[in-house]
Amino acid sequence: MDRREFLSAAALAPFAGAAPDWRALDRTLKGRLVRPGDASYATAKRVFNVAFDNAAPRAVAYCATAADVAACVGFARRNGLVVHPRSGGHSYAGWSTGSGLVVDVSQLKTVRHTAGLATVGSGAKLIDVYSQLAKSGVSIPAGSCPTVGVAGLTLGGGIGVVSRRYGLTIDVLRSVSLVTAAGKLITASAQSHPDLFWALRGGGGGNFGIATSFTYQTHPIQDVTVFTMRWPWSQAFDVVKKWQKWAPSAPDALWSNLHLSQDPGRSVSVTGLYLGSRSRCEALLKGFTAPTRSVRSMGYLQAMYFMAGCSTQESCHNGPRDRFSASSHFAYTEMSDSTIRALIAQVARPGRHTVLIDALRGAVGRVAPGATAFPHRTALFSLQYYAHFDGASPWVRSARDAMTPRLGKHAYINYPDIGINDYKSQYYGPNAARLALVKKTYDPTGFFRHPQGV
Repeated sequence: MDRREFLSAAALAPFAGAAPDWRALDRTLKGRLVRPGDASYATAKRVFNVAFDNAAPRAVAYCATAADVAACVGFARRNGLVVHPRSGGHSYAGWSTGSGLVVDVSQLKTVRHTAGLATVGSGAKLIDVYSQLAKSGVSIPAGSCPTVGVAGLTLGGGIGVVSRRYGLTIDVLRSVSLVTAAGKLITASAQSHPDLFWALRGGGGGNFGIATSFTYQTHPIQDVTVFTMRWPWSQAFDVVKKWQKWAPSAPDALWSNLHLSQDPGRSVSVTGLYLGSRSRCEALLKGFTAPTRSVRSMGYLQAMYFMAGCSTQESCHNGPRDRFSASSHFAYTEMSDSTIRALIAQVARPGRHTVLIDALRGAVGRVAPGATAFPHRTALFSLQYYAHFDGASPWVRSARDAMTPRLGKHAYINYPDIGINDYKSQYYGPNAARLALVKKTYDPTGFFRHPQGV
């Protein structure tokens, strides 16, 4: 079932008895309920991707407490409504919105640090998590997009700029509080609901409940070194070939990504972060000769701003929305020369698009593929196909289809792609069967559902 069919089916779902009493739900909430016709509805229903602006939820509930989330789940269940959990609203497939009830947890954004543990509300944005924890001299491994909600990032795995040193976001996760399909608030950890805790570490958002808070193990922060190198397009093959041998096997303290871009002109760049001194970073970069090169030492929080493409916490929040299409692959072996050339040829096609390649291994690869629901532990790097577009963009689909015979059938649940038919095996590999069993235990009726659910 594609997204349009799913939304149509949801819109026609039978209701239990009379029409939903939205006023009753509004009175129950400590937060606020926004309905069609309200002055703030047009803004309330927006998500990050402009492509989903035509979605028309029956209501958006801004939940102020975990009890608000539970009230929304109970209301939706009684009235036959689909719920759309929303943290940052960045779901690539638009699963943060739809024709039902959007349960927005953006007000659950408190960040607390005590005795090496950070407790973070599920609606906190990444840049706010970094900023608040930096006041205590600590952080957690997470992503680079500043306004991504911590919930979606965590539940899908959490690839980020210090993952090779500290692991994925799920690798430092110690517990998750969430509202189940039965409307109960529970806490899953290694000691309590361990099977659910396993599934929540990489099983993807919107499958098992609505998270209200996360507790993570933190790591101390220090000054770091960031770097950027750029080359002309004519050197793309040599850069890719050298980078793929170097980046996944570099010291854990060094992370980098490679961009092959046609946006609007063709360019090749490598950006990265080293958890150490500039002099040591320079030594590690010695094998790369680039016409344009910048290597700078800076504070950890400043480096997170740099990686996010902004300069302050406020400016990170004020970035523009985007209209895009995206998909992904994982590379488990080095790309052959012909595969590198094929990838470069895809990027060279007309349009506005980029392939972003993130180095893995290090701490990510030292966790067994079955220890958490995230199965791609032995991959060398991930690839993301990202295209800006006005209207439907065929580039992402055709580029991924062209590369699949060369790279294999693997994809990242945090970059969901509705065009992937065998999505369970591509997102979850051998962990798919266990995820289905956990789903039957905690959501036997399939209350939490979306077009690519477990």
